[in-house]
Amino acid sequence: MDLRHGPVLRAWRRWRQPRDLAVPAHAFDTEAANRRFLIYGVMPLWCVPAVSDWIMHRRTRIEDTTGTRESALHALMMTEAGIPVAMGLLAKVNPLVLTVMGGAAVAHGATALWDVSLATEEREVHPVEQHIHSFLEVLPLAAMAFTCCLHADQVRATLRGGAGPDGWRLLPKENPLSAKYLTGLGLAIGACVVLPYAEELTRCVRTARARKAS
Repeated sequence: MDLRHGPVLRAWRRWRQPRDLAVPAHAFDTEAANRRFLIYGVMPLWCVPAVSDWIMHRRTRIEDTTGTRESALHALMMTEAGIPVAMGLLAKVNPLVLTVMGGAAVAHGATALWDVSLATEEREVHPVEQHIHSFLEVLPLAAMAFTCCLHADQVRATLRGGAGPDGWRLLPKENPLSAKYLTGLGLAIGACVVLPYAEELTRCVRTARARKAS
């Protein structure tokens, strides 16, 4: 079977062709309000505690305590959150996407517990940092909850084992989010999440190598 001509790849080749998803600024029905708050509220808001947490790690000199071990857990949690976020932004929400979101939420929660357990043993975790962690743990669940409310039919299909073969295929949204929004959000995530935590991991690795060399 030639996967290059399969239905999934054919769909992704034309994923920008349909009309962009309309998110009217002045519509006040429940669906429009939920969708607007999810993409313009919850998603960008994620950047604030992410930067704040990075600042707290820097202030407590993570590179001299838990170092690479904790920073690697931060990278793992970003991956656990990033994959379902990317799927929710680009792909059609169906049983496959909702199952990945649910599994990622469980994995993210378990990794967060591991992260805090490691951090509290070897460095001072201030109450402010603990409060920041609460936002980082709740926001993924909030995003998933809003997504489930907007796609209640797909939640029901997921609980019933899926709705036909397309329920378990990674397909593009029938009406994609605008390229302008996706670009802006991507730049915000890169500047507020990827770059700070890449700097943190680099700093921890550099310090560990210097300590080993000395």
